[in-house]
Amino acid sequence: MSGPAERTIPGHTVAVQTDLPFSGLTSFGGPFLSKFQVSQMQHPLLENMTFVDTPGVVCGENQPRNYDFTGVISWFAAKCDVILLLFDPQKLDISDEFEQIISSLQGYEDKIRVILNKADQVDNKQLRKVYGALMWSLGKVLSTPKAPRVYIGSFDKKPEHEAAAGNDFEQEQDDLLLDLEDVPKKACDRKINDFVKRARSAKIHSYIISQLMKDMPPLVGKAKAKKKLIHDLEKLFAKVRKQYGFPAGDFPSVEQFREVLNRHNFADFGKLDLKMIQAVDEMLSNDIPQLLKKFQTLYG
Repeated sequence: MSGPAERTIPGHTVAVQTDLPFSGLTSFGGPFLSKFQVSQMQHPLLENMTFVDTPGVVCGENQPRNYDFTGVISWFAAKCDVILLLFDPQKLDISDEFEQIISSLQGYEDKIRVILNKADQVDNKQLRKVYGALMWSLGKVLSTPKAPRVYIGSFDKKPEHEAAAGNDFEQEQDDLLLDLEDVPKKACDRKINDFVKRARSAKIHSYIISQLMKDMPPLVGKAKAKKKLIHDLEKLFAKVRKQYGFPAGDFPSVEQFREVLNRHNFADFGKLDLKMIQAVDEMLSNDIPQLLKKFQTLYG
């Protein structure tokens, strides 16, 4: 990222610097912060852009990490503008860990760009097979009706099989760069869009918690009731969805919500504040459209 001088800052130090946007990472604990670091340097490109490079994904069955890797990925996914998924034609198998990571990107599918790198290592016939295998694998884990665009090429050097590739790799690289160049122009639009999604999610979250509180017994049997409510969470989601007319796609993951609920005492939950719900509705209906009008010249 951009900085006054070329330097590397350790994760524990970065997390307490209020002028940097990484304080939220403290929730992932010391084991993660010990591995996280920020590199700064002066460069015109970095004045408007920050790159985040994640560790390579473990192949095969899950290997234990001493921090919540998918949680960290999800944290960054919520804040970034583009997510680049890089694949190697020699290593197309989507491991258990990679599948969990892609699942954690639910709700951010529009940010994903898929890159098949090092495509010069195979000939055209093999490349077609590799592409088909990649699309089949992605189709199993990406919950989108439309297949993502896959950029094919060798993005770190001149293709070895240049004669076989023709100008295709260069065109793919140009298309990817045009796509990435368009990202800063839509940054404001995306931030507002993400804010609206979070506001809707918070509203639904409030109604879910309110319904949980209503279904809890007033005095005895709370532990047993909590266990049953968490087990029947899908039914509760359906009940809230039907009662208030919320779209099914706006609800959180049932499994993730179960995991979070198991860690909390329902007695700590507050009551539903209808005035705050009304304020959110007014914001979505009036304030956001007015805000978009102020930025409409940027998109014209």
